[in-house]
Parts: sequence; structure tokens; C-alpha cells
Amino acid sequence: MNSAAVGFQCPSCVKEGAKSVRTARLPYGGIRVGNPTLITSILLGVNIVIWLAIQAAGGGNSVLASKLALVPNWGLRSPGVGETAEVVDGVAHGAWWQLITADFTHIEVWHIALNMMALYLFGPALEQILGRLRFLTLYLVSGLTGSAAVMLFSNAHGGTVGASGALFGVLGAMAVVAYKTGGDYQGLLSLLAINLLITFTVPSISWQGHLGGLVGGTLVGIAMVYAPKARRTLVQFTVAGAVLALSIGLIVVRAQYLHEHEFYPKDPSTFSRGLQ
Repeated sequence: MNSAAVGFQCPSCVKEGAKSVRTARLPYGGIRVGNPTLITSILLGVNIVIWLAIQAAGGGNSVLASKLALVPNWGLRSPGVGETAEVVDGVAHGAWWQLITADFTHIEVWHIALNMMALYLFGPALEQILGRLRFLTLYLVSGLTGSAAVMLFSNAHGGTVGASGALFGVLGAMAVVAYKTGGDYQGLLSLLAINLLITFTVPSISWQGHLGGLVGGTLVGIAMVYAPKARRTLVQFTVAGAVLALSIGLIVVRAQYLHEHEFYPKDPSTFSRGLQ
């Protein structure tokens, strides 16, 4: 027996009682926690720290920036005026980490400012609805589907950076939640339409990353929101896993194709950096 505030408690009885207490759940199966926006805060912090590190390393022409940007095949890095360009290995030549790191990499201050503002505005809302694990899963899968689209449809020697693929996925999922709950999904769709218009009209923006992230996030969002309650967790993570597996499969096939064919640019101007 253990001493308690009043009388004594049997340890085994306490354990049995704890088993009968239901864990507080969010509408779509997530666990209700004390700090419901922790993942968003961590994502904001990681993006900002990486941006600061790149600035300290020399900015967009630094070795660090070239290592973190997503390059499907291989690209060129220009260290400075009058210096010889250097070849940068991409995913097809073993730099697989770029599929993830590019989603947390920004060069220009306006780029990270816009993306972090979007994450700050929409991330907490979706995280509080889905819960930490489901939100993080959706965010990362959206980022990877964006990377898969970049691998498939972008210039094989161009570098792509930015969190917008994952953020488009977040917006897509928010629209799904709003539609399901009778919220202002039309406003979210209008916001998406405006951003897609900008995506397809500004040459330096990676429409591949944006569209890929939107598709991935919307698919996972549908699974998160519409999964039957009886098998909710199984359906949610099976769909997320399937989208992830398909993305990885397409990336592997594309990387192998690029590696075998070795598409070299005719001149250094072929290398460009796309902004997500």
C-alpha cells in the first residue's frame, strides 16, 4: 500500500483505474496535448536556423546552400566572379537527403519571410485539429510529394529550395477540413487559386513543387478527415504511407533514369534555382 492524501492506495488498483481513463482525443483521432502547436514551432525554428546558417556560410553561392537544395541530376555552383564553376551532385548521384533538406532551405529573406508567415498562420490551426503526429505526417509527406514532382518535371540540373510544397499541402488539407465541417472552404480555395496563378506566371517559382505538395497534402488530408472512425488510424496512415511509397518509387525510377543517361547542360546558364 502507498500513502495518499487521504488514506492509502493499492498500486495495482491505481494501475487498473488508469487503464479505464480514456485519452482525450481530437476530432480526427489525434491526442489532445498541453502544447498543441509544438510541431509548428519546431518547423518554424528549423527553417529559420537553416536560413541563418546559409547566410553565415555565404548565401546562395555557398557550399551549404548547394548541398541542401534539391538538384535532380547534377548542377553547377558559381563560387564568385571570375571563379570556375563547380559541379554539384544531385539526387541521381547519391544526394538523397536533398529530397528533405530542400523543404527547409531558403536563400532570399523575402522567400523565408513569406513561407514562415504562411506556416505561422495556417500551421497551428491544422495541428490543433489533427494533432501532432498526423500534422507532422501530412507536412512531411506533402514536402516529399513536392520533391517527387520536382524530380519528374523540373530541369534536371536546376536547384529547387523552399517550404512551399509542404505549405501547399497544408492549405489543401485545410480546405478539406473546412469542407467537411462546413467552414469557409471557398475562401481557402480562392487563396489556393491566387497562389497557383502566381506560381504559373512567375518564371522562377517551382510550379512542380507547389502542385506536387498540394496533391499530396490534399490526398492525405482527405484520408485524415474522412477515414471511418472504427478503423481511423489504420486508414489514415495506410493512405499516407501509400502516397509516400508512390512518391519514393517515382523518385527512384527518375533518379536511376537520370543517372544512366547523364544529361549534361550545353552551357552553365542551364542551371537555375527554382523557388518553392
